[in-house]
Amino acid sequence: MKKTFSFAIVHFTVAFGVTWLLTGSFILGGLVALIEPAVNSIAYFFHEKAWQRFDKKDSAAASDSLGVSV
Repeated sequence: MKKTFSFAIVHFTVAFGVTWLLTGSFILGGLVALIEPAVNSIAYFFHEKAWQRFDKKDSAAASDSLGVSV
């Protein structure tokens, strides 16, 4: 949990810093620092779901090629 929390802090800091450097706006930097990680977390959830499907297909294909029933 500590690692997840520290990564979240790094993510928010990077999002804020990059936006602030590009725009010079603390407000826009703050908004992006809040919105981007939230949207990215949702995208990551669906990314993991897609990989789970690919892993299942790969496992089933490997089992079929070996004549193993899953």
